[in-house]
Amino acid sequence: MPVIPVNGIRLSYDEAGTGDPVVMIQGTGGGRTVWQLHQVPALTAAALRVITLDNRGIPPSSECPEGFTLQDMVGDVAGLIERLDLGPTAVVGTSLGAFVAQELALARPDLVSRAVLMATRGRTDFLRAELTRTEIDLYDSGVRLPDRYAAVLRAMKSLSPRTLADDSAMADWPFQWATAPGTSPSLSR
Repeated sequence: MPVIPVNGIRLSYDEAGTGDPVVMIQGTGGGRTVWQLHQVPALTAAALRVITLDNRGIPPSSECPEGFTLQDMVGDVAGLIERLDLGPTAVVGTSLGAFVAQELALARPDLVSRAVLMATRGRTDFLRAELTRTEIDLYDSGVRLPDRYAAVLRAMKSLSPRTLADDSAMADWPFQWATAPGTSPSLSR
C-alpha cells in the first residue's frame, strides 16, 4: 500500500483492477480495508480500477492529533485524485465518506464524474445529534469501548434497517470493522 504526500499529510491508499477509476471513501473510523471484502472484488470483476484510501486520522495515513475538518478531508481526496491523475472520476462514499464525496463534488466538480452517497444525510436529526454528543463525552472521559461493541454500534449507525435485518449480510460487518488492521473502531473525533 503506497503512502503519498497530499494536502500537507501522508495519505495511504491502495489500487486494484484496471479500467475506469472509482475512488472509495470510508466513514468515521473505517479504513480502506473495509471495502476489500465485497466492494473491491465486485468492482474489479466489473473491469474498474478501484482506489481505496485511509482517511487522515486512520494509520498509516497521518493521524493529525491537532484535529481536522471536513474540508481538510475533501482536500485530501482532491489531492489524491490529482496526484494519481484520475479526474474526473467516480467517487463512492459511505457515512462521513459520503459527506466528503458530496462536498468534493460541490467544491471540485472538475474531479468528480459521478458520486454514490451511502448512509448519508443532508441534515442531522435529534437522536443522531445526541448520540454524537454522548460519543464525544465518552471520548473526552477516556473511555475506550471494546472493539466488538464499537463495531456493532458502528454497523447499527451506518447500515440501513433492511441490511441490519439480513443476518447473512450482517455476518461480515462487525468482524470486518473489529479486525481491520489500523482501523480501530474506538471512538474518535
